[in-house]
Amino acid sequence: MFGDLFEENFSFVSNNQCGKGKKSKSKDTEPPAPREFTKLSGIKNQGGTCYLNSLLQTLHFTPEFREALFSLGPEELGSLEDINKPDVKVRIIPLQLQRLFAQLLLLDQQAASTTDLTESFGWNSNEEMRQHDVQELNRILFSALETSLVGTSGHDLINRLYHGTVVNQIVCKECKNVSERQEDFLDLTVAVKDVSGLEEALWNMYVEEEYFENDNLYRCGTCNKLVEAAKTHLEDLEYMYELFSVIIHKGGCYGGHYHVYIKDVDALGNWQLQEEESKLMTEEKVQKDTENIKEMENPLTILKGIISEEESKQIPVDQLGQKLLEKKGMSWNKKYRKQYGPIRKYLQNHSQIFQLSPDDKKVSLKEMYHQLQFGSDCRGQVLQSPSQNSDVQWTSESLCTVLKDSTSGSHWFDLNDSKVQPIKEKDIEKQFQGKESAYMLFYRKSQLKRPSEAQANPRYRVPGHLLNEMDAANIELRKRRVDSDSADNNIDLRLHLGSHYKLYNGALHPSLSWKESVLDLTIDKRKTLGDLRQSIFQLLEFWEGDMILSTAKSLPAGLHVYQTLDGDEMTLGGTGLADGADVFVWNGKEVGGVEVLPGLDHEPVLLNVLRLAGYNEGGKGQHFIESQHVVPCSAELSTLWKALASPGGIILMNSSGSDKEVENWKVIPEEDMKKTVKIVGLTDGSSILVLDSHDQSLVNVASGNLTAFMHDISWLQVKNFCQLEAEEKQVKITATVETVMSDIKIKAIQELRLGEELVDDSCLRPINGKGKLLSPVPEDYTVKEAELKMGSLLGLCHGKAPTSTQLFLYFVIGNDLQGTPEMEIVVEETASVRECLNLMLEKSGLPGENWHLRRLDWCYEAGEALSEEGARLRELNVCSGDTLVITEGKLPPKGFLKVPIWWYKPLIHFGQQESMQDQVNCMTCMMGALRVSPAGDSPAYVQSDIGLCYAGDVEISGEAFLEDLKIQAMTLPFFQELSVPSPEFLRAWTLESKRPGKLLRNNQQQLNEYKLGGRTEICIEPLQKEENLGPSDLLLRVQMGIPGERDYYHSVDLVWDTSKECTAWALRHRLAAHYSLPVEKIEIAKYFPEKFEWMTISSWTQQISKRKRKKKQESLQSAPFHLKDGDIIGVKNLLLEEGKDFSTVRDDIGKETQRQLAMEKKKSRQAQRLQNDVLSEGKVATKHRKPEVALSINVGIFR
Repeated sequence: MFGDLFEENFSFVSNNQCGKGKKSKSKDTEPPAPREFTKLSGIKNQGGTCYLNSLLQTLHFTPEFREALFSLGPEELGSLEDINKPDVKVRIIPLQLQRLFAQLLLLDQQAASTTDLTESFGWNSNEEMRQHDVQELNRILFSALETSLVGTSGHDLINRLYHGTVVNQIVCKECKNVSERQEDFLDLTVAVKDVSGLEEALWNMYVEEEYFENDNLYRCGTCNKLVEAAKTHLEDLEYMYELFSVIIHKGGCYGGHYHVYIKDVDALGNWQLQEEESKLMTEEKVQKDTENIKEMENPLTILKGIISEEESKQIPVDQLGQKLLEKKGMSWNKKYRKQYGPIRKYLQNHSQIFQLSPDDKKVSLKEMYHQLQFGSDCRGQVLQSPSQNSDVQWTSESLCTVLKDSTSGSHWFDLNDSKVQPIKEKDIEKQFQGKESAYMLFYRKSQLKRPSEAQANPRYRVPGHLLNEMDAANIELRKRRVDSDSADNNIDLRLHLGSHYKLYNGALHPSLSWKESVLDLTIDKRKTLGDLRQSIFQLLEFWEGDMILSTAKSLPAGLHVYQTLDGDEMTLGGTGLADGADVFVWNGKEVGGVEVLPGLDHEPVLLNVLRLAGYNEGGKGQHFIESQHVVPCSAELSTLWKALASPGGIILMNSSGSDKEVENWKVIPEEDMKKTVKIVGLTDGSSILVLDSHDQSLVNVASGNLTAFMHDISWLQVKNFCQLEAEEKQVKITATVETVMSDIKIKAIQELRLGEELVDDSCLRPINGKGKLLSPVPEDYTVKEAELKMGSLLGLCHGKAPTSTQLFLYFVIGNDLQGTPEMEIVVEETASVRECLNLMLEKSGLPGENWHLRRLDWCYEAGEALSEEGARLRELNVCSGDTLVITEGKLPPKGFLKVPIWWYKPLIHFGQQESMQDQVNCMTCMMGALRVSPAGDSPAYVQSDIGLCYAGDVEISGEAFLEDLKIQAMTLPFFQELSVPSPEFLRAWTLESKRPGKLLRNNQQQLNEYKLGGRTEICIEPLQKEENLGPSDLLLRVQMGIPGERDYYHSVDLVWDTSKECTAWALRHRLAAHYSLPVEKIEIAKYFPEKFEWMTISSWTQQISKRKRKKKQESLQSAPFHLKDGDIIGVKNLLLEEGKDFSTVRDDIGKETQRQLAMEKKKSRQAQRLQNDVLSEGKVATKHRKPEVALSINVGIFR
């Protein structure tokens, strides 16, 4: 999703309030809704941006972040008006964020739009519909802001507000040497599974003392050996923190919905609940008293009280039960044992609170129970908040999510996209369990006090230019709402003048043109019926007699009049007139001298009348003549029968229409003739079949059903491709699903007036939508067996059609299938692959036997080979219409593989004397020169950042070993020029997209076990020494950064044993040992060459026990690193350089080149899409889904 996130050179998009993909509405008619009673603004969801909205609202309600951002003026950030000036740096992301915050504070609208902000991110409509993790977005947004603010006074904004540290001390038990390590963080992640609360989770993760002993010893730098040690935490100044934002997630790990609960620190909103507040006060008091009683009965509270009352602050476990009996009058076994078990086990299960002596005989409270310390200088992130460098203390009260306002007037709101509602604190506490639960918590220092002028003042510290912009926007909004209110009440009426209509076939029809018979009138629906009548008088030049207004409706049969509008004092809205309503203006009695019967009982019904018009000589079907007939719904069926049927005839009806099943056709019995059209269920579009006396054989008189299958009657089109002179080139042939194709062909030849000799030398071939002739249809097939639909287009072509035992096949020659014409052939389905190939070679005139057949895959490329040349086509599921490819070269014997071999050598590091731009240009040009293996033996070099040279093909048994493949590769002419002592000096890779893919590591493993496909290619890499990698060994390309330069030394191969663990902690230790550096003095990152990006591999929880390390740290071979053989790892020596930026100048230029190519490609796609829209107007374009990509950030260069 974030492939182009935060690109700084995007064109500025105007304030469009409409979401992408929606039809834009005029600003004059559709202003945004004003704020609701909370006086706070939500944020529109663009389809899948609820996670973004929750994070933006949290940052907006963080006063320190909001005001720090507002403090950056145009002189530092630039102006959005200069976005298109190439010589001006415009930091568009912080500018759009400022603007959004100003809209949330001051603009009177229910929900603000993030369209401009996401446009500055570089997101498109697909990305706005895709949901991601809010914590991941938080980190990537902060990183992008830091980069965007380089060189401004806000360059340290994120570091100043959100950066924190964790300080660990490790004390050697032998020499008492103290080793300190300070590690950075922006947020803290805690495991909440199987813990009683947030307090215990933090204790387990950051406070509980760790011991290094037994198999997990610590290497002391002073003793220079492995020793027992203990890890402790520093104690310093204590700060209290309070929760102020809870981001809630509802759903599973693959989707769901985000919204956020936020504490209104500056009292910007109007917090009001409904009148239930007063009713619930008594219930809350009762509930609170009940909770207090429960708390007093809680064994944890009771035992802590007993121990704390002891003078020595400890008590023998055996006496603890006696003390409980004296205090509560009831023993542990009688009151608590059934629920909590024995008292000693209960103490052990709460080891974070109770400390048992080594002999388990005495118990005391843990000294650090009330003090949870670790360093921080953060201001408002997950379990964090604003500060200076110091240690942090969270008391138990601040961690267990008991939400008590420390500032009078601070209340909580639920911000759910566009919707903002007040919420009670006690309701927030429910959101820490179940499917809708707290996911991300934000804290602020409780010592931070807001100035009085900031309270209930949304204009506080908003820059002047944004104040002016919002004031002007609010004035425009108010004007638009006034105009919209008037427009919302206007309705358009169509006035049908009775003097311009006539009545026939039971419905009203204009006697003049539509323009002369109908008048359009726009009127406010709050006006009265008398006002409408007066407006009509003013429109008409002359009206004689009474004016009656009636509602009307256009039906398939024509216009019909319904209810008369009475009561001049009634409003138009009260009469039920809506926008677009039809009103008939007449005298209330007649039109053109003919009486008009209004109302539902006299609605005209339009029926389809079908008559048989003779039999079709070419098949069993019938020709039908269809006409339309209008009758009042109150008319009796006898009237309809007299008007339509001849003496002795009968009528069948189908209320579902003429194209439905035969069962829907029913004969109208004699007793129903006095029923009305409406009663029997005939409506607009119903069908009537009129049969004369000689056609009644189609009817089963006993059941009253039709025996002929109406839906079987069909027609086909036949086009002449015989290249003969004919009066007609295309004719329509009537047929049924049972008509034989030979009959259709004979009828088509007759209709086209062609010679009878074509009957024995022609066939019918379906034509697809692209105009391609498909395989001929066997002449003994029926229309149904040929799977032809009504209206299908057939081509009459020379040549006999294949029989039911023959196959019609297409075939092409060579690899360039797009430019090679297709040829056609008819073969027996019992023919073998070799016989079919020989017939194709004979027809195409190809010499020799060095050919084989392949299927055509879905990509229109040569696919699977037909390797069993003796097998019959029918056995291989080859069907009529299939396309086969004649490919040069004989197939290897069964069980053998034909493997193309490439020589692979990683290119050396770029020379320092070559400019970075030249390097990137060289890389881009070589990437464009990528091509497939040549057929000859001459080497061909491909790729850019790697060296690949085609060496030749090797035919080898699938049961051979990898070592045999290497030995055969060494016999190729290309390898004989090199000096390779043995196969152990060669490394084999599969080739994927012209890059080394999977490393084949075991020389004694059979090739079949590697599951190499028939088109797998292998590249061979030479080595300086023998290599025999184990199954758990990971091969990495490691390169050390050059101090003081944005570049690296030559890479070296590093073999890393991952059998024990494959974590960041283990990799750091392996690299530190390789370079003989302290583990805390290196930084490492993985390189993604296709994107010119580095991803830092951090591990700030290094000095922890093995038990917890396995639980906390995930494998580097999983997301997001997906570490595999051949990956490049960069290493920074912190003893020689402080910067942790792994990127090079080459990466910057590469990213810029990629961005320019992407922009050009986007413009090309837009131009092509516009051209396609012009060429195929009215067609729905297919929306292609983009593949998922890893998260990445592209920010403009501000160094």
